[in-house]
Amino acid sequence: MKRKGILTVVSGFSGAGKGTVMKALMAEYKDTYALSVSATTRNPRPGEVDGVDYFFRTREEFEQMIADNALIEHACYVGNYYGTPKAYVDEQLEAGKDVILEIEIQGALDVKKRFPDTILIFVTPPDADELKNRLVNRGTEDMATINARLSRASQEAEFMNQYDYIVVNDTVPACVENIHSIIENEHDCASRNINFINKIREELKCFSKGE
Repeated sequence: MKRKGILTVVSGFSGAGKGTVMKALMAEYKDTYALSVSATTRNPRPGEVDGVDYFFRTREEFEQMIADNALIEHACYVGNYYGTPKAYVDEQLEAGKDVILEIEIQGALDVKKRFPDTILIFVTPPDADELKNRLVNRGTEDMATINARLSRASQEAEFMNQYDYIVVNDTVPACVENIHSIIENEHDCASRNINFINKIREELKCFSKGE
């Protein structure tokens, strides 16, 4: 029986380390998962590569993608657009891979509405002080931007209870194994195995009269 891929959305506060966790997950289980590459209008950070980390697009190009209905979801975060291209996700799910979208909360909730079987996972540091430390130590933004991200995190915390799972990123290896276990266990949910259940039921009918 071919296993159907599961669509999983991973969100978290900026600075929670979700990007690092996703890279580690993909390195550890490269044959199991496909990490969807998002499109964005923000500028690349040092070392980021177009088509690998993000599809970097101008605002005009991104708005054309919205007009063409070429995105599963899109959202605006700290002045920039982020969105998930459709084609790649559909292709990987059909191939049986579990597809992970690393997107913001607004987009995650939109995906859940459109695709109710989606798993929502929220990655968070152990506490607020650690979140601030990670943002500062990243060294890629000034304090005004960091403060804007912390303010946004305060607002995002109000939506954490709408996620299916909360995963604390204390250490990256432990966080990776936690996320992997969650998704693997979801494959065994009865609601995802209706065809198999119906097959067994049909096969067992011959025993229903004690034959």
